[in-house]
This record gives sequence, structure tokens and C-alpha cells, in this order.
Amino acid sequence: MTLIECKNLTRTYRKAGRSGAEVTPLREMNLNVDQGSFLALMGPSGSGKTTLLNMLAGIDRPTGGELWISGMNIADLSRAALADWRAKSIGYIFQLYNLVPVLTAYENVELPLLLHKLTRAERHERVCTALDLVGLSDRHDHYPRQLSGGQEQRVAIARAIVTDPDIIVADEPTGDLDKAGAVAIMNLLCRLNSEMGKTLIMVTHDPKCADYANQTLHLEKGKLVEAEMLNEDEVIVVHDDEVEICRCEICDCDPCECAPGETEGQA
Repeated sequence: MTLIECKNLTRTYRKAGRSGAEVTPLREMNLNVDQGSFLALMGPSGSGKTTLLNMLAGIDRPTGGELWISGMNIADLSRAALADWRAKSIGYIFQLYNLVPVLTAYENVELPLLLHKLTRAERHERVCTALDLVGLSDRHDHYPRQLSGGQEQRVAIARAIVTDPDIIVADEPTGDLDKAGAVAIMNLLCRLNSEMGKTLIMVTHDPKCADYANQTLHLEKGKLVEAEMLNEDEVIVVHDDEVEICRCEICDCDPCECAPGETEGQA
């Protein structure tokens, strides 16, 4: 089932200063993401990855096109309605964790719950569950400075999932970690996707991290530039920047359109 649908999604900024030149990091993007997918976005710096991620998370707004999530065009929401939707539906994992240094791990994870009408006991149960899921049940009272980088990112992941969001977005979640820490975080993200059914959208520069995802899209200058085979019967097909996930065994497509050679040619 399609969870996210981008229709000609565009984001344009106007530079400060006298010139007022326009910059368009995302250009008429068409993209469908199924519920329960794990999507990796790759591309060089400035290709529009984070811009797309921020719009999917409701942090930024498109200047053109439509953005449908769970059957609702969030581009049309008021600022207050968008904030309410984001608090309920999105969990965001940052590269540099963005933990509040004067709060404990428990208090950092609890922060998003303060926006919801929950009792203290309900908040406590959710925080403990989230910290247990990321393997930090014995670090409740530790401050960020008392944690390793990998542990800080685990706290950030617990904070992202504590509200039980439909979608988790991650911006370079392993970018500040060593190899062992990165592997541990990617395994945890895979568990959230496979065991908890979370739709996960991740920006990364690391092909090894992208390999954990079941879909990888490449962006350059605000557009999709290629498609990648997923497995023997599933492929991302790109037609004029429109992306769909094709599963030949259950769809009515022409098998030729799903052949790896044909897909690469169209990219």
C-alpha cells in the first residue's frame, strides 16, 4: 500500500542579498513509497536529499507540487496542523544526535511525549520501552557526556520511536560513528523496519549503509538519476523521474520493462 506520494514536488529558495537569485534543490520529483519500506537516498552534497527528507518529515514545505502521506496532502496543512501531524506521525534521527546536554537519556527520550496528552505513568512506560528496545535500559540516568557516540545515537533513536510514529526519517545516522557503531545502528534500524513495520527513509553517503535498505534511490541536482535492482523479482523503475516499485510476479507490467538492462537505460 502506498504511504507516501510525491507529485511534481519542488522546493525553491531565494538567496539573501541584492541578487535574490533562486536556488531549486528539488525539481518536480515524482515518488511513491510503500508502507513498511526501508528507503535509502544517496547522492552528492547539494543533490536535494536532505531537502526531500525535510519535506517528507513536515519540517519544510514544498513550493510546488503535492505531497500526499496517508491520503492527506500535507502541503495544504496550516502551520499548527502540520506541527500536530509531525508530532504524531514522524520520528527524526539526526546525524549529530541533537540531544539536550543538561537532560538525562530518560529525559531526552521523554521530550516528544510532552506534546501529547499522556499521564506521567504512561510517559514512563513508553520511555522505558523505547530505551529497552535500543539496549539502554541501564542508562536512564546518564547524561549525553557520559555516553559513547553510539549510545548517544541509540538515545536519539529511542526519542524518535517513543511516540510510535508511522514514519522514521534519518539524516546520515551513522555519519559520526566508527565502523562498529555504524553496524550496530544499522542493525537496529533494520529491526525497527522488519520487526516493528516502521517505514524508514534514510539519507546516507555510505553505500554499505544503503545496502541495508530494500530500496535505494540516487539524486543529483534535485532529480532522480538512476534505478537499482533490489532482488530477483523486484526493481525500482524510473520513467521520466517517476518512480514505482515493480514486483513482476504480481504486477501486469511488460517483463521487458523490468529487466535490469532496460531500467538502467531509462535512468
